Amino acid sequence: MNSQQMKSKTNKIIRLAADIGGTFTDVAAFDEKKGRLYLGKTLSTPHRLVAGILDGVHKTGIAIDQAQLFLHGSTIAINTMLERSGAKTALITTRGFRDIYEIGRINRPDSFNLHHRKHQPLVERDLRFELTERLLANGTIHLPLNQPELDALINELAKLDIEAVAILFLHAYRNPKHEVMVRNQIRKKLPHLFVSISSDLSQEYREFERTSTVVANAYIGPRIDRYLGEIETELKTEKFSGQFHVVQSTGGLYSLKEARKDCVRMMESGPASGVIGTQVLCEALNIPNAIAFDMGGTTAKAGVVRAGEALVANSVMIGGYLTGLPLLTPMIDIHEVGTGGGSMATLSATGALRVGPQSAGAMPGPVCYGLGGTQPTVTDANLLLGRLNPDHFLGGEMQLYSKASQTAMLNKIAKPLGLDVTKAAYGILQIAAASMSHAVKGVTTDRGLDPGAFPYLFAYGGAGPLHASMVARELRIPHVIIPRAPGHFSAFGMLLANFRKDLVRSMFIILGDVQVQQLNACFEDLESTGFKAQKDSGLPIQRVVVQRYLDMRYVGQEHAVTVEIPFSAFKQKNMDLVKQSFDQAHEERYGRGSPHEMAEIVSIRSAISGVMKKPTLEKIQSGISKPLNSSSTGRRKAYFGIHGWCDTPVFAREHLLAGNVIQGPALIEEHASTTVVEPGDRVKVDVFGNLHLSINQGKK
Repeated sequence: MNSQQMKSKTNKIIRLAADIGGTFTDVAAFDEKKGRLYLGKTLSTPHRLVAGILDGVHKTGIAIDQAQLFLHGSTIAINTMLERSGAKTALITTRGFRDIYEIGRINRPDSFNLHHRKHQPLVERDLRFELTERLLANGTIHLPLNQPELDALINELAKLDIEAVAILFLHAYRNPKHEVMVRNQIRKKLPHLFVSISSDLSQEYREFERTSTVVANAYIGPRIDRYLGEIETELKTEKFSGQFHVVQSTGGLYSLKEARKDCVRMMESGPASGVIGTQVLCEALNIPNAIAFDMGGTTAKAGVVRAGEALVANSVMIGGYLTGLPLLTPMIDIHEVGTGGGSMATLSATGALRVGPQSAGAMPGPVCYGLGGTQPTVTDANLLLGRLNPDHFLGGEMQLYSKASQTAMLNKIAKPLGLDVTKAAYGILQIAAASMSHAVKGVTTDRGLDPGAFPYLFAYGGAGPLHASMVARELRIPHVIIPRAPGHFSAFGMLLANFRKDLVRSMFIILGDVQVQQLNACFEDLESTGFKAQKDSGLPIQRVVVQRYLDMRYVGQEHAVTVEIPFSAFKQKNMDLVKQSFDQAHEERYGRGSPHEMAEIVSIRSAISGVMKKPTLEKIQSGISKPLNSSSTGRRKAYFGIHGWCDTPVFAREHLLAGNVIQGPALIEEHASTTVVEPGDRVKVDVFGNLHLSINQGKK
């Protein structure tokens, strides 16, 4: 169907979603009337990100001007922080607190490391400025803002080669008046600067974390603002007249206007979408607990679905626990490692084989792309081991060059290690699998969760199905599920996203000193902002869901635990139920609860979700256990470690039927991915077309 035919028949019932990754840009389009899903995949275009989106949309066959909703997520924000490629930023803070950002916390994450280095601030000391003003802890003004100092500072900022300003005043979460005054005056006199204030981003205490959050927002702001503006302009050029929303790190949607201002909330927007997709798929398959595993071209990410809900963290460390920078903003709990299809294999100074974190990205990409890459990558290893078909990459849209991979692997890795090319390539896959298993451990054992309670690994991303079986073996996970169109799964997850507004307010009070009615009134006051945002969103929301949480701790403790409070506690006016929920959560997290100890509330939180109509999961035709002959596309040699080279059957996934069973070894190919079925594994196709891998099950 060409675009003109589409225009005449859709009448703007199309949802578009675009996910920009480090290597590929994925686009998913859903026609609500026909219930059909259209997919497009193209190499990302770092020099002009919107070009990849337009190319991906073109490949779906959908006309942009017929879309009612454009949803977007990417890894641009987090990559800007990790690569430290953001804007030159100044920080303005309360006099006497210039160095709070550099001092940070005095705890040592690695107690016995004599060479431990603290976090490296994004703003150098000569660009941190102080103003005379002071608020008390309750928000009352102790010292008014010194206007002459502010005027002089603005004049000084005008002389500096900066793009952004971050503003953090002590206790501004209680009273934002001074921050707002400074922001407004800077914007009036220096309109070219991106200005961010802490009170817009967080209404909870902890000055260092608030400082780090507002600095991060200002640091990535100019780049995010420019690229989102570029996408908006191109969409208008394509006559798009619908709504443009961005996926937050919580997996919820917020408006383009908010995204251009509060950029830090989209830090993990692309990966979060995949976890949301996993959550919806878990519900359809009646699986309460699962691990979401996303392997793309640059990184591998893992998240957790527990009791049917994606786990959300209220603060995260960007760049790792040891030396990372904290962000005080809610995100789906995702752990990331620098291992993807484009991760380069290198040798250390001592001759040890390493995989990642350096990535060949989209340009020049792996050696086999033929675009100028010279260092072997994980993708090159898969090609040399027969796991990828050089003539069927991206459904045949892109040719892979095996000879180039062979030469690079031989000269750069195999010869220096004294190995043949096969052993060197398989060694790369083994190291990659071990590295990726750490991503899964980062969201399970490192969070106090029992990995045994998560028997399902949902593997997606273009490279996820290639490595899922090896990763599952590393972690002793018995079941792997490969969703339909795994290479587009994060983009598909965006189509499943809801509007979401997260709200928080710090309030310190002993649990026994507060009545249920008082607590309920505080929540209702907080939630009024969320309900207004939901109404103003303009999204086709069918119903609203409210979730309430308390950050609590035992009296005398420093760190709090976030506890979801059931509405039954408010209806029954039962504070004992609140305490019981906290004791249980504390025991679960730390191994021990203290029911007889007094507890206190630190902050209240609400999540307002506007639930929208979801694309339905389409069922496929049923068959018998034996696949149709038409699903077989031949055989080829593939290497499987201790099993050596195996004559391996190859199947076209699009021709598999529900109920089909395939014994490993096997390769199942589709447009944007290949599923590797190791010897001893068994695959069964479910009614939705998902592949269920039973690891090491043979013919049982």
